[in-house]
Amino acid sequence: MKLLGLLYSGKAKSVYRTDCPGELVITFRDDITAFDGGKKDNLKEKGRLNLEVSVFFFELLEKSGVATHYIGKLGEDSIVARELTMIPLEVIVRNIAAGSMVRTYPIKEGTKLDPPIIVIDYKDDSRHDPMLNDDIIMALKIVTGEELAAIKQMALRVNEVLRDYLATIGIDLVDFKLEFGKQDGTLYVGDEISMDSMRLWDKKTGESLDKDVYRFSKGDVMASYRMVASRITGWK
Repeated sequence: MKLLGLLYSGKAKSVYRTDCPGELVITFRDDITAFDGGKKDNLKEKGRLNLEVSVFFFELLEKSGVATHYIGKLGEDSIVARELTMIPLEVIVRNIAAGSMVRTYPIKEGTKLDPPIIVIDYKDDSRHDPMLNDDIIMALKIVTGEELAAIKQMALRVNEVLRDYLATIGIDLVDFKLEFGKQDGTLYVGDEISMDSMRLWDKKTGESLDKDVYRFSKGDVMASYRMVASRITGWK
């Protein structure tokens, strides 16, 4: 496989065209950002840690019957992935009230949400990712009603798989973000599933184990990321 040039560079990943039709290379960089890019740093090994966790979860999801864009690992910082037409939605599944939900609504942090809540935002930094409802999604013609139902069903299945696995290693899956895309009419989970896109709490201590450590200066974010990667994947 040969890289044919940079297709897109986001906040923490770079996407490259390849000479294989329908396949891209996604490189996980060491950049970390928060607050729509208002806070940013470059932290050694951060990209590799997110890569290892994403690979683990993509493989777990594939074994569980969830279609993802993941094809294979490429070196220490990249994956080969299906080239998707991305859907501009951020699909957030919440198991425990935290973050913006607590800041916006009269609900106490730590409240268990049963059944889980799905929140969908419009992916647009310039508009600060506004929250959508189904009617707005339909009005904007982002997806069809059938596709929206499939996205929600897949998101809940991903939640079930990740939440159950993380519970076995003493971690609460508080909430997480997914992105979806299509190739040849088939819906896939895309982007990444890592400490950057999940909110994780230690079951015993309640300690934050995700990017909130960086957002709110709670401690050494890289120590948290290394510990989580080790518990999830056995990475050393």
